Amino acid sequence: MSLNNTPQGERLHIALFGKRNAGKSSLINALTDQNLAIVSDVKGTTTDPVYKAMELLPLGPIMLIDTPGLDDSGELGLQRIKKAKEVLQKTDIALIVIDAAFGFSDLEAELINDIQARKIPFIVVYNKIDLLNDTPSPLPANLSAPLLLVSAEKKEGIEELKAALATFQTQEDEVYLVKDLLAPEDMVVLVIPIDSSAPKGRLILPQQQMIRDILDAGAFTTVTRENELPAALAALSQKPKMVITDSQAFAQAAQATPLDIPLTSFSILMARYKGDLPTLVRGAAFIHQLKDGDKILIAEGCTHHRQCEDIGTVKIPRMLQKATGKQLIFETSSGRSFPDNLEEFALVIHCGGCTLNRREMLHRLNHVQQHNLPVVNYGVLMAYLQGILPRTISLFPEALQALSE
Repeated sequence: MSLNNTPQGERLHIALFGKRNAGKSSLINALTDQNLAIVSDVKGTTTDPVYKAMELLPLGPIMLIDTPGLDDSGELGLQRIKKAKEVLQKTDIALIVIDAAFGFSDLEAELINDIQARKIPFIVVYNKIDLLNDTPSPLPANLSAPLLLVSAEKKEGIEELKAALATFQTQEDEVYLVKDLLAPEDMVVLVIPIDSSAPKGRLILPQQQMIRDILDAGAFTTVTRENELPAALAALSQKPKMVITDSQAFAQAAQATPLDIPLTSFSILMARYKGDLPTLVRGAAFIHQLKDGDKILIAEGCTHHRQCEDIGTVKIPRMLQKATGKQLIFETSSGRSFPDNLEEFALVIHCGGCTLNRREMLHRLNHVQQHNLPVVNYGVLMAYLQGILPRTISLFPEALQALSE
């Protein structure tokens, strides 16, 4: 079993795009020095996006994504193309793979326009140069793009490609869960309920990530259940920098935590880390504008076994019905699927997105905003419904400003 358990949402997503038989799968095998992807001379061997989590030095933990050919044909082929283009929603770096014998075409030009519009860093890769007698045709004069010549079969130019990828990393500012809010030796109290929804023998992903980020800051942390929070606070020899709670324990945590100690939640911090906290805060205020018959989308980034008190399908709908007094209709989506058409919905409620990478979470938020819909996440919603949202976002001036708009 691999000791590298970096979550998918924390990996740099590198996706390969191009025509059928351009050598995308062969290039993945060459980059990884493993036979990970099935390679065939038959066009269309890759029929669905294939995800491969691994370490690629000097980049570190990455997610390589092999996609179907963008020149596929027929009704099924169009569906494959659609799936391939959906991968752009989560792509941090794109590799546009071209068979050097055929050169650049309108298909790659259209793809580059789309990638540039999304502000995704990319590299054009001419593959199969070992089969050429002459130098491959250059890129169009009006296109300014990094270009590398490789042979996946002969493993020529692969090290240069790895070095080029390493220079990209991501072009976004580095963001943190909580590290940037802490100084060395600060104390953070984490409130983690252990109930029927807690996985036996382990912590859920946001809780694990929070502990790691606190350790990276050189700070201290103590972990307690909501019932023991008063005793845990009393036992501390120093005043905590903040208390971070599971959103479902907001009521008890707010009552037990003195007002001069900042209180927030895993979900709210995840909203800042993965998405756009001010946008989600603005969405909360729309709740009291809901009307009878309004349809609400509750979206989650992962798939999990639903329990009798599931937060997305049971607790949040129940809380909303009670708070608004309206007869509302709820629809759910989970995993990698997210509806293209949102016109039937009045509101979107999203989970913290811990399994999604930041680019995909931002894509979803932008997609919702393009439909002029309000969007809120679990933690922000639950704090709002309990009347403590200003307190739980007090550490974030931009979010407080959004609340007053």
